[in-house]
Amino acid sequence: MDELRAQAAQAARELIEKAKLKQGQIVVVGCSTSEICGSRIGSDSRPEVAETVFQAIDSTLREAGIYLAAQCCEHLNRAIIVEREAVPNADIVNVVPQPKAGGSFATAAYHSFRDPVALEGIRADAGLDIGGTLIGMHLKQVAVPVRLSLDHIGSAILLAARVRPKFIGGVRAIYDQELL
Repeated sequence: MDELRAQAAQAARELIEKAKLKQGQIVVVGCSTSEICGSRIGSDSRPEVAETVFQAIDSTLREAGIYLAAQCCEHLNRAIIVEREAVPNADIVNVVPQPKAGGSFATAAYHSFRDPVALEGIRADAGLDIGGTLIGMHLKQVAVPVRLSLDHIGSAILLAARVRPKFIGGVRAIYDQELL
């Protein structure tokens, strides 16, 4: 568990740094504890692993003033669990995740947050996908990969992303010229 805690905290720290995240922004995290433990996603939910990984990521993000949005599994249509203060005007839905119906990571978030709410979706500023949970639907456009020094947490593949503003009209051409 100590190694998982260290890996999760390191991934969160690197994402904050490399994505240049600012206070008040939101990071979506999808996490398969089954994949972390070397099993197929959705087949071996581990609440104790979820709690360890959640606490490491959440405490790292909180220190930077960044909100964590925990993605539920496909059984809850990848709903989001987040602190109410992060989304003051959002449309709240009524669901409470469970380890095998929502996922262990989202369940850990729900029970750890001060005032958790569930949303059908969110537009986050960055994200961590731990074990192929497909967080892309919860990122603002345009998502850009972030290369971290870690590519796994436990046995789960780790992918990270940030977002950038869209290039509209002639702005792209100007940007391309600056790169030349």
